[in-house]
Parts: sequence; structure tokens; C-alpha cells
Amino acid sequence: MRIRFVFGALLTATGLVATSAPARAQGGGLSDYYVPSTPSLNAPIPTGNPRTSGVFTAAEFVFYSQTRTLENQVIAIRGFFDAGGLITGVPGAIVGTGTTALQTNDLGRSSYSPGYRVTIGWKTDDNMSIYANFMQTVPMKYNAGASIVPPGPFRGPLNLADSFISAPVFNITPNYAGPLLDTQFDVNGGVGTGNTYGIFNAADEMTIEYITMFTQAEAGVRTPLFQSEYSRVYGSAGVRFAWFFERFRWRTADRDINGDATEVDVANFTNTLSQRMYGPFFGCGHELYLGKAFAISLDVSGAALLSVVKERVQYKLGDASSTNKRSRNIYDIVPNANVDVSGCWYPLEGVQVRAGYSAMMFFNTRSMDQPAVFNFGALDAQYGKQAFRLVHGFTVGVGLFF
Repeated sequence: MRIRFVFGALLTATGLVATSAPARAQGGGLSDYYVPSTPSLNAPIPTGNPRTSGVFTAAEFVFYSQTRTLENQVIAIRGFFDAGGLITGVPGAIVGTGTTALQTNDLGRSSYSPGYRVTIGWKTDDNMSIYANFMQTVPMKYNAGASIVPPGPFRGPLNLADSFISAPVFNITPNYAGPLLDTQFDVNGGVGTGNTYGIFNAADEMTIEYITMFTQAEAGVRTPLFQSEYSRVYGSAGVRFAWFFERFRWRTADRDINGDATEVDVANFTNTLSQRMYGPFFGCGHELYLGKAFAISLDVSGAALLSVVKERVQYKLGDASSTNKRSRNIYDIVPNANVDVSGCWYPLEGVQVRAGYSAMMFFNTRSMDQPAVFNFGALDAQYGKQAFRLVHGFTVGVGLFF
């Protein structure tokens, strides 16, 4: 489990000892360290004696990165589709270079996201602890876009066809036809009404956004298994909740020859993949006293989680006057393993400062293989199975026993 900075003064609070009353080791052993008789600091805070039963709590800053499962997909190309064949003589032929204008790889590399974790619990007189915690990262956003200015800049055919951006969206309804002045006049001096039919054909702006967020919560118990002067071993069990939230957004704006666009000339596509996982976990941990008010710990746990997967795909006009969407729920079994390594400092009785590294591994989750769906009439998004997904990073926080 990942909240483990209720050790020391708070480890007594978690009751990870081998008898119902903490032993007093000779020569400054582990028990003396975890309940220091002479704190190295004095502070006017209402912390209590961890030898007795009571409430413990903790707050922690987390800094995590996670595997980004989004596969690469070409969203738009340079040029436009000759819908009526009035320019090329071939309906649907590409006018322009057809080079990639926007793809999901343009979103850039994964980065770390800050977040928080809070813990509250109760330590009993027989040195068993009952606790609950909640952790959430700040939503991480990745953005990319393409405009009327091609790479170079401005390098392209003399007819300026590459100043347009197009995506192969088909089966659209007349609501998504685009501005009237655009379909009549903005291509090749007005060759044919409707020759660039569709908001996604000969568009002027396209942007994509990818949002990820991770949440985890636990409720469980910890009980002592073994204790010596310089080490403790304990077991833990409980229930775990984990949630992967991903959302892909794609916005297209099709301006008329005057550079104007209303909300009916803007189309928004959204693909949301939400995976909420529930199940039991079991684990064990080991703490080792180093001396001079410092200790290190290792904690491992495993879980079998039922994943409730929600897939939501939608096209919507900018003014929300037209919407086409599809929803589906599926269920998976997701094995999970967590590993935490921490270093702890106990400046005074009832207080612990902790910093460490956490790794949370999930197997058999879902991923967005092809986030965009071009068939407006059948919004069947392509999802895949992610064999391995890792959430990992660094933590630092403070725990108190009252």
C-alpha cells in the first residue's frame, strides 16, 4: 500500500508490534526509537503518546507519472477533398500534398503530475490499526493543433491547397455541412457549390487534447507479525479502489471566406475511457531502524480488481444543437501489485516525516488504440488491451498521532 508514513510515532499508532504493549529495548533499540523519550525537536502541537490507542492522520504530496496508452493516429492531412470532382475530375480526390497535418504523436511525451494523499485511522490497544486513505493526481493535459499555415512556413503548392486541413469524416448529416460561404467560394475562386462540403473538409483550425487522471483509495487493517529491537514485520489486508480516467478531445473550426465562424461551424469530438476497479488486497511490510531517528521501510501488496469500463464516444456541434453519441460498458479482471520504498525521520513524539518512491502496476487494462472515429454514422471506437500499465513516482508527507 502506498500510505505508509504512519510509522514510527505513527507506527506505534498502527500497532505493528508483536505484543499488546510495546517493549522497551536496551541501548536505544527500535521501540525506544519509535517512541522517543527525548524528542530532538520541541513544537507546540497537540500530538499524543503513540503507546496508547488513538487517532492517527497523515497528509502527503505525490508526484506521479503513468504509462500513456494512447496509440498514434493521423487525425488530419494538408489539403482538401474534391467532393464534387469539379477541380480534379475525380470525386473525393485530394487536392494538395496530403501530408500529415495533425496526429496524436504531436501531443508530446508523458510528464509527471502532482497530487495529494490523505490518511486517517485508529490504533487499538492490542496494536492493530484500522485505516482509510485517498489519493488523486491533478488531471494532466496534453495539447496539439494545426492551422492554415503549413510547415516551412507557407511552403506548399502554388494554389495554396495546403493552407486547408481536412479529416476523412464520412456519413455526416447536413448539420455538419459547414458555412455556406465556405462551400461556395473559398476554394479555387468559387468552383461549384458544395465542393468542400463538411466542417471537416477544407477546415481552418483543428486542435486535439488528451487528459489523464489517476485515483486510488484503500480501507484496511494492519496487524503485527514479528518485531525485534531493530526491525518490524507486519501484514495487511483490505479493499482497494483504483480509477484510470482518459479523455480525448478533437475540435474542428471551418471558417468562411471572410474568416468568420459561428458555433454551428465548429464540431467537437470526444472519446472518454473510464476504468473503475474494485477488489481485495493483501500485503506485508518490513521496517528497519537505522539509528539517530531515521528508518527505512519496504511495503508490497497485491490485489485482484474487477474493472468496470465505460466507453463514451460523441460528436457535437459547437452550439450543442446536434449530437451523435454511443456508450458501452464492459468488465475485466485486472491484477494489481504495489511496491513502496520509504525513508522516515521522527523529530518528536507523535510526528513522522516521510519521503519515498511508489510503483503501482496494473495488468490487463484497456487503452485507446485509435481515439478518433471517422465514421459519423457508426461510432465504434477502437480500444485495445494494455498488458502492463505503470503509475510511479515520489512522495513526501507528514503524519501525526493524537
